[in-house]
Amino acid sequence: MKDWIFWNIVALLIGVVMDLVAGDPERLIHMVQIFGFVIQLLDEALYKKSRYHRVFWGGVLVVITLVICTGIPALVLWLLWRFFHPLLYALWGGVLCWQCLAAKSLRDQSDLVRVPLEEHDLEKARKMVARIVGRDTDALDEEGVARAAVETVAENTSDGVIAPLFYLALGGPVLGCFYKAVNTMDSMIGYKNTRYIEFGRAAAKFDDFVNYIPARLAALELILAAKLCGFDAKNALRIWKRDRHNHASPNSAQTESAVAGALGLRLAGPAVYFGKTLDKPYIGDELRRIEPEDIRRAQKMMFAAAAEMLVLAIGVMLAVRCFL
Repeated sequence: MKDWIFWNIVALLIGVVMDLVAGDPERLIHMVQIFGFVIQLLDEALYKKSRYHRVFWGGVLVVITLVICTGIPALVLWLLWRFFHPLLYALWGGVLCWQCLAAKSLRDQSDLVRVPLEEHDLEKARKMVARIVGRDTDALDEEGVARAAVETVAENTSDGVIAPLFYLALGGPVLGCFYKAVNTMDSMIGYKNTRYIEFGRAAAKFDDFVNYIPARLAALELILAAKLCGFDAKNALRIWKRDRHNHASPNSAQTESAVAGALGLRLAGPAVYFGKTLDKPYIGDELRRIEPEDIRRAQKMMFAAAAEMLVLAIGVMLAVRCFL
């Protein structure tokens, strides 16, 4: 067990370094693409059966997806551990850890929005932000585009960085794959539209469950990150306490409220989805007007929070190893 924890730490460090250096290369087949292919096949096969029991068959999809997307990586890792060398386990585990993380990708994708905003190329900024948000972007002004990008960095600090690190620390690459499969299901079928309001309910609720602790941990780490980065940590804590439930999801406003408070911004509010305006509550106070540089500030907080989580994760793993 001690050796297993040690090599999981090695795998985690390999994954973190690979994410910071390489991010998500476009030509490389990514874990999420494979998981997405599995989910799509199951969606097409099981939805046909779900005419009268859509919640049940949606739950069946969740179970089968997790068995496949967690079981196969677990089997490969076990074979490498059992019949080869732990170093091979760590190297392959490092690749899996890398594909569970999205810090550099989140920075790069939000920079594709920030740069045209700084150049006052609103059309290009709208096109770039449309790649990372679900709302309609055609009518957004420069502040609206910047706000959408900051919200995306804030929300995905949990989903793309802190939560994966949390589960990688708890159970190594296998649990990391488990989390990524849950997250991918929610992004594909966890919608409240006609098709998925019932069929995708199990995926959405399970995603809320597995993100419950990581989202709150991410918010607290962002508040500390605000202090480390020279932003307003006191206001971040105040706004988090006040506005952390200002979202239909129990988790999304956790990190958004921390970032809004730290930067003195008002985020969220009414947004247009598929041509219809959704009246969402605001998060934070508008102490100043938002600007493109706020995207970079949110990125800075994200990386600081990721460093905090990495130190915490390795510290916990080493402590468990010492007590065994």
